[in-house]
Amino acid sequence: MSETINLPHKPNAPLSYRLVPGQGPLSTTHLVVYLNGLIGSQSIWNATIEDLQRRWGEEDEDGRSAAAANNNNYPALLTYDRYGQGGSARDPADDQRGGSHDIEEVVADLHALVREIWRTKITKAPSDEGQTPKLVFVANSIGCVVGRLYAQTYPGAAAALLLLDSNMANSDQVSLFPDPDAPDFDPCCLPPDSSASDLRRARAGYAAHFGPWAPNAEHLDRRTVASLLPLAEAPALRGEPWITVVGHDPEVFADEGLRGSLRVPRGLTDMFVNPVWARYNEGLARLTSRDRALGPVVAAGCGHFVQKDDPGLVAGLTDQLLRKIEAEGAA
Repeated sequence: MSETINLPHKPNAPLSYRLVPGQGPLSTTHLVVYLNGLIGSQSIWNATIEDLQRRWGEEDEDGRSAAAANNNNYPALLTYDRYGQGGSARDPADDQRGGSHDIEEVVADLHALVREIWRTKITKAPSDEGQTPKLVFVANSIGCVVGRLYAQTYPGAAAALLLLDSNMANSDQVSLFPDPDAPDFDPCCLPPDSSASDLRRARAGYAAHFGPWAPNAEHLDRRTVASLLPLAEAPALRGEPWITVVGHDPEVFADEGLRGSLRVPRGLTDMFVNPVWARYNEGLARLTSRDRALGPVVAAGCGHFVQKDDPGLVAGLTDQLLRKIEAEGAA
């Protein structure tokens, strides 16, 4: 069940959140934060959380529960709707900035939310001067950009990041495709199932739905993202967090593009989108040291919303990161 919280710097704009309590030592030092994409709300994480709870309660071959085998040691889990999403109010910053807010505003709001949740709901500290948690981000799409920028803005704050089909922060999405109206365009470069007309329509559809300038219900202006994060692999994140990078199944993603409202031929997605995205994911895995990175992992059978298509995979990879953090703390 979700609740609402009012942040000190935006006291008249409630945020909707859900907090699942943790247990054991990790619950006093770490917090798992789920970061939504641009579409949908925090409820998209419910199935993943339920799977995690089953894992922590199920019995192993010797009759012991997995939670008991792990010393009942896991952090609290926090989902929330950003301002303008789901059950949360519109961002008050919109009225001061021409009707929208940027990604840095989102990161600042997240920092305030984490501090307020940690203080009022977990540690019950009388002031915000106490310890702040190490964060484990489980993120999808633009949420991956939020988590990465947070880790870059607050060095050492993120203990781990699970990046599920991250938005390509350095791309406007449209220029993934060649321009069929450019003087040097060669139609011979197109796959057999596509025409110049298909290409023109794909570019227009991507511009309208995915371009950084495209309007959205959240009123999040993403036009500054590419300048903030121009490279997939740099700058390396200080503190060397654990990073797991997961990408969509290219065949499923191409099918979704064909069946969806944009009706992008599979050949265009396979030729111009999937390979670039795969290379971007390879770069993300280099944001930390090699021995602390996993991936890119291809989520078989999953489209862009990996947590919806395979919540068990996301739960398993989250638990894997938590066990690495636990082992590191015990070393």
